[in-house]
Amino acid sequence: MKKLKPSKIVCVGLNYRDHAGEMKEKLPANPILFLKPPSTVIFNNDEIIYPRQTNELHYEAELAVVIKDRIKNVSEKEASKHILGFTCGNDVTARDLQRLDGQWTRAKGFDTFCPLGPKIVSGISPDNLSIKLFLNGQLKQSSNTSNLIFKANYLVSFISQVMTLEPEDVILTGTPAGIGPMQVGDEVRVEIEGIGTLTNRIAKW
Repeated sequence: MKKLKPSKIVCVGLNYRDHAGEMKEKLPANPILFLKPPSTVIFNNDEIIYPRQTNELHYEAELAVVIKDRIKNVSEKEASKHILGFTCGNDVTARDLQRLDGQWTRAKGFDTFCPLGPKIVSGISPDNLSIKLFLNGQLKQSSNTSNLIFKANYLVSFISQVMTLEPEDVILTGTPAGIGPMQVGDEVRVEIEGIGTLTNRIAKW
């Protein structure tokens, strides 16, 4: 896979109906946005580093949208023209720090906390894809992008109304139910229909 160099990773919280239920949260009226810095990005078979600051490192399987060109204020109808393709993502999260801070920057911003891969796929519909996560071969998350509250094209349009999106910027569209912890030495795999498998291991800092 091309080594993407996004200027930013725009993430969407609570965007699967099953995950909102799991977290006992109401369905959001608008997409809940937060950012990961570019320094979080790693790729297939790279190591996720378990930081010393956390005791609760979690996986979050996500469909990732890769932006093709510089866009601002695009319509939902136009959005697909500006998508380079789709890949697998893992929104790695220090869950204890997320609860402690009350906002998400530190918990989701450590180096290596945004694995992407194994390839960027174009020409597929993002709205009905099986998404799964396996931890050491055991199925932990299983859903479908049809369960997204806000779909990919809508998110591209919505986010472009807020901020200019640059070529190779990434949108992480949210995670389904089943989030949970990872330990040093674990293997985590995100599998999305039509895209492939993103595999990473957890390593000690």
